[in-house]
Amino acid sequence: MNASGSGHARPEGYVEPFTGLSAGLPTLGLPAIDAPAARLDLDPQRAARDLACLVLTIVELLRQLMERQAIRRIDQGGLEPDREERLGTALMLLDEHMTKLCEAHGLRRDELGLDLGPLGTLLADDW
Repeated sequence: MNASGSGHARPEGYVEPFTGLSAGLPTLGLPAIDAPAARLDLDPQRAARDLACLVLTIVELLRQLMERQAIRRIDQGGLEPDREERLGTALMLLDEHMTKLCEAHGLRRDELGLDLGPLGTLLADDW
């Protein structure tokens, strides 16, 4: 049996893949991770809430994009008045439904969004 634990004979000079791969590589100045501390202790209720927040953030992003597109089309004068009215009503209803969905999951609208680091948040108020 060889060093890898398999019963196959290795050719002379064979080196196990990835053995010593990290030797000599820079550490990038990152702190070492303590394995027990790095383990996650997930609370199922919090995980469900976070998932709902992520999904609602994406839905809110799409809602805002649709609203912006509708405003752009209205400003360009490309819609008939009755279609503008229907579009406005649909967007108001969608906004109300988003508020209800957030309430059903114990979230507030201002909690939605993803922190994109130096780019800011995904759902910025100043559009």
